[in-house]
Amino acid sequence: MTLTQLEYLLAVDTYRHFATAAEKCFVTQPTLSMQLQKLEEELGVQVFDRSRVPVRPTELGKDVIAQARVAVAEFKKIEELVKVQRDGISGELRIGIIPTLAPYLVPLFITDFIKKYPQVRITIQELVTNTIVEKLKLELLDVGLLVTPLHDKTIVEVPLFYEAFVGYLHPSHPLSSLKEITAEAIDPAELWLLNDGHCFRSQVLQLCNRAKDTRNVHLDYESGSLETLKRIVETQSGMTLLPELSVQELPADKTAMVRPFAEPQPLREVSLVVHRSFLKRKTIEALRDEIVTHLPQGLRERHPVRVVKIK
Repeated sequence: MTLTQLEYLLAVDTYRHFATAAEKCFVTQPTLSMQLQKLEEELGVQVFDRSRVPVRPTELGKDVIAQARVAVAEFKKIEELVKVQRDGISGELRIGIIPTLAPYLVPLFITDFIKKYPQVRITIQELVTNTIVEKLKLELLDVGLLVTPLHDKTIVEVPLFYEAFVGYLHPSHPLSSLKEITAEAIDPAELWLLNDGHCFRSQVLQLCNRAKDTRNVHLDYESGSLETLKRIVETQSGMTLLPELSVQELPADKTAMVRPFAEPQPLREVSLVVHRSFLKRKTIEALRDEIVTHLPQGLRERHPVRVVKIK
């Protein structure tokens, strides 16, 4: 059994296609297939069911692959220790971030991070939570920035800050006359929501104690963008709920449409998330420190009193 064979094994599991796995490993398909066959013969088990398309691991193969990921990660940590000592913080950092966070958080820290660590090449993808978690497990991402807790034992969560929910109300909305709002006072028929698949939608429904089939009675429009929801409220009617960072830079006329919740304010926990056997430890620690340093003071100092969970 060799490290190369284990890496080929993981590539096939990740891409579920021998030709694609061989391409990603920079070898020919016959070479990759031959090495995997040798590995299976040595172990005396069939790791992949080749009769299915796409190829799938067998039940025993799933356990073999899980242990192979641990073994390969531990070996790479040795290389990483030497590399950091020799070159400092450098290399590629692949970040996944949820869409309700990306446009408001990334601009706060990314410029200074790049200036401070010019040898780091950053790739950022906006993805929903489930996709980020899956890509972390397959080592297609190094770190995720998303809302927790996830209750996944294969994932390590490092809370960064607690962000308040706020209401964004059309001036004609009945609640716009109040200085603060409560979840109980929100009419579901007046509430604009994100599409299914966004954790923020799930939290809003849970916060308002509403059924999943909540709809606006005048227009059925669900968006994948918080900015679109803002525009609908501004030009139509009703209200939406937004995360605090998304209203930080609003002009004065739009700020007047924002209403905080009464204390204790509902919060969402924003965390840096990695796989339990994650690599690039020093680079990810540097990312964490840079994010926290650039947060508005109120978010850095807030304590979690009422965190809205994700269903």
